[in-house]
Amino acid sequence: MRVLLIGSGGREHALAWALSASPLLTELFAAPGNAGICEIARCVALDVADHAAIVRFCREQAIGLVVVGPEVPLVAGIVDDLAAAGIRAFGPTRAAAALEGSKAFTKELCREAGIPTAGYAAFADRDAAMAHVAAAPLPIVVKADGLAAGKGVTVALRRDEAEAAVDAVFAGGPAMVVIEEFLEGEEASFFALSDGRTVLPFATAQDHKRAFDGDAGPNTGGMGAYSPAPVMTEALVEATMERIVRPTVAALAARGIPYRGVLYAGLMICADGPKLIEYNVRFGDPECQVLMMRLKDDLLTLMAATVDGVLDRTSIRWHEDAALTVVMASRGYPGAYATGSEILGLDRAGAAEGVEIFHAGTRREDGRVLAAGGRVLDVTARGASVAEARERAYRAVDLIDWPEGFCRRDIGWRAVARERQGRA
Repeated sequence: MRVLLIGSGGREHALAWALSASPLLTELFAAPGNAGICEIARCVALDVADHAAIVRFCREQAIGLVVVGPEVPLVAGIVDDLAAAGIRAFGPTRAAAALEGSKAFTKELCREAGIPTAGYAAFADRDAAMAHVAAAPLPIVVKADGLAAGKGVTVALRRDEAEAAVDAVFAGGPAMVVIEEFLEGEEASFFALSDGRTVLPFATAQDHKRAFDGDAGPNTGGMGAYSPAPVMTEALVEATMERIVRPTVAALAARGIPYRGVLYAGLMICADGPKLIEYNVRFGDPECQVLMMRLKDDLLTLMAATVDGVLDRTSIRWHEDAALTVVMASRGYPGAYATGSEILGLDRAGAAEGVEIFHAGTRREDGRVLAAGGRVLDVTARGASVAEARERAYRAVDLIDWPEGFCRRDIGWRAVARERQGRA
């Protein structure tokens, strides 16, 4: 099968790495790819916002499956346009992608289907939103309704922080803001595959959103992750499937919107069970990197089964090992940062035991690998425990020569603490 992978980040490098091992694959293309992806796929300079150009390329190259990595083309309806041209694609339609494209849509769906989530109110009017903030108990969570690259959420401890977050949402003109109650608990990332009827649990992970050690600093797209998430016991996995994921897919189907693809539920594990924070309609980044390291079955086979509606005949197996990824970012991220600095030592670091280095924001120039984004590398390792995976990942980080980059040094701290308690 000839496959086109759309995207250019660390998630897409991890997907390319997994797809390249499939016995079903005959050739892998990536649009546009990055310096790492281009080592295992044929990168093509396609504008992923130009759906007609994507369709033409797929016809010319006899592409058997398109795998859409990022959320923006999904929300823009690329799967719909490919389907109209008779081209198979892994990912939800525009209507189904509203689960990520509009937080207000998701909250309304949750209310209709009785899915446990934070109490909320949605506003298209700034003054009404401000009045709600003035009366609501603190802390309070303010979310931009649409896509925000993982950074459109403010957990406000003070009233002025919440007001500033509301102002930021409306600063660019007409908008929608969702204001939620603050949930107490531990966050986890839960993934499932859905073919519109059958839903299979994929795996669990936990990520670290804050920029600096100790969960300090601004929110980012993610500074590291590990899998499995120890907080997600078998009972919690089943509760999440029964109370959240399956009812969501059923509610969409009742609206005539079959959900096909991967569904990523951001959860808060509260005293009374799991509650939905938000949905993403694609693999998380950097969670995808640790999931691909642990996946035992063939990714391309699973994706094809999802698209073809035969997940009821499919199962998913995992390596018992844990996996952990450390994001190396350009100094200044998630604020202003410089690009173009050279990264050395990648071959040496990538040769370390149990380690894979996924490129997130890189480009190759005159044989050199240069930083080309905010999040630049995902140094990922497997190990018999989260602690061992972390030790291997940071050993590889220390072999990379990139003074212009930084990373957190405490990825996986909750899981490592649990492991230590279990041995005590």
